[in-house]
Amino acid sequence: MVSFSSRVPNRLESNRLASARAVAGEIPYDLSISNPTVCGLPYPDDLLSELANPDGLRYSPDPLGPVRARRAVSDAYTQKRIHVDPDNVVLTASTSEAYSLLFKLLCDPDDTIVTPTPSYPLFDQLCRLDGLRTHPLPLDPNDDWRPIFGATDTAPENTRAVIVVHPNNPTGSHIHPEDGATLAKICRDRGWALVADEVFLPFVLDGGPGSETSFASRNDVLTFTLGGLSKSIGLPQLKLSWMVVGGPGDLVTETLDRLEYIADAYLSVNTPVALAVPHLLAAATTIRSAITDRCRTNLETLRSMAASLPAACVPPVGGGWSAILRLPAVLDDEEMAIRLLTERGVAVQPGFLYDLPTEGVMVLSLLTPEPVWRAGLEEIFDAVRGWI
Repeated sequence: MVSFSSRVPNRLESNRLASARAVAGEIPYDLSISNPTVCGLPYPDDLLSELANPDGLRYSPDPLGPVRARRAVSDAYTQKRIHVDPDNVVLTASTSEAYSLLFKLLCDPDDTIVTPTPSYPLFDQLCRLDGLRTHPLPLDPNDDWRPIFGATDTAPENTRAVIVVHPNNPTGSHIHPEDGATLAKICRDRGWALVADEVFLPFVLDGGPGSETSFASRNDVLTFTLGGLSKSIGLPQLKLSWMVVGGPGDLVTETLDRLEYIADAYLSVNTPVALAVPHLLAAATTIRSAITDRCRTNLETLRSMAASLPAACVPPVGGGWSAILRLPAVLDDEEMAIRLLTERGVAVQPGFLYDLPTEGVMVLSLLTPEPVWRAGLEEIFDAVRGWI
């Protein structure tokens, strides 16, 4: 009999909500949609024109990615008044792949990565697939989701890195500059690396301390700052991301040498997409503005409608594409989401999927087309009034 790796769970069946979605058919009001390409956003007609660059017919692999593309990423940081050496940029096919390369760089099997909670439910899966363990860094819901640093004191001795998401998904909270400095000190003192996922950083909603700050400017600790086309220009199918390596000079040099060795084993970056990066990033402003405008409009609508329901609350959203809706906890999150789907045709994500700490919490996608958004919210609030 074949034995499978313990890195993949033995049980892979769908949870109750996923099963309900599978039989629901067409969903009239999908407020969980996270694919920007199906949200009616305006993309420039010539956005993909550079994918036909004839240089894409010639295979000339560079483990770190074509220099032309890395220089374009560097120039994008220069526009934010952050100096990034193109030689310190490493291209990957996705942010998930960037994590996997970093785990291979930093960790041995069974080592530990500190990950934020609540957050997008991906880190446990990625760490498990690389044979690693996770240790939580809780974010305090009563203090603007700032990290509770005391949790790092109980991290195992084999901890190798801390991941922060800036701004966090789904809380929308940025890492306060003071907290960034504290994290850097913790990492220096303990020999950990600092990994900052900034894929949502271009999308500022309520803003706040840290919303204009990138970890790419850090040079006091080994730091990896992640970004990519999936979010920055709303095109997840183009499959190209990057990481910026920062820190003390000699350490950065050694790190890049080792990353080059790892990346050379995979050579996963798509050449036509990489060659189009300068054109794509130049067009990013238009797309980012459209996404940000959609998110701000929907957030304003959500707050206005939530104000009519006692005990409903929409916490601040510093940035990103998601909003948290706190409702009266008349049902647990999963049951509420299933009933909204089956009785009202509204799809939402229950808070427990993100390890949000209280009941009656829904996570909604601010990308949702505005007519669907408003109609779906009306269904939610009408249903909750009937449950109270």
